[in-house]
Amino acid sequence: MKFLSAVTLLSAACLAPAAALKSDGISARDDLKIPGDSPLELCPGVHEEDLVTIKSVDLAPNPPQAGKELVIKAKGSVKETIDEGAYVLLTVKYGLIRLISTKADLCEQITNVDLECPVKPGDLEVVKSVDLPAEIPPGKYTVFADVYTADDVQITCLTATVAFKRGGGFFSNEL
Repeated sequence: MKFLSAVTLLSAACLAPAAALKSDGISARDDLKIPGDSPLELCPGVHEEDLVTIKSVDLAPNPPQAGKELVIKAKGSVKETIDEGAYVLLTVKYGLIRLISTKADLCEQITNVDLECPVKPGDLEVVKSVDLPAEIPPGKYTVFADVYTADDVQITCLTATVAFKRGGGFFSNEL
């Protein structure tokens, strides 16, 4: 459960500039890649009308490592006020297995990165640290977050893929 909380926090941090993981050699489309040192990309489609522009996201370390602290730095700009009722359609997959498919309240999630609704127009910068649990099973995880206002206007749509490798905590070679 702590891992799922970490994924939600990572999503919130990455979405905070939007409202307020291809690091294993998998090729990214350059036109969709969010600038910075992270696996974050925009979903395929047109994004000129999105209410948020994400300028950069940096993860340290990238890729994230089980049992280690993850520092997330994100910058972005908000075009219009984002009010209560905004939501995230969040899907997390482990390989082909769907772990999470949920609708989350964006205003509740962004409190994890010290923001609150309403989010006023302008530039935002978020820095957040999170301790990832050592028990994250090795494998490829894909996160998809489609974000909307209460009136179903798209704020942004993001995706990331990250591969956790053996070597931390429960799955270490020291067993």
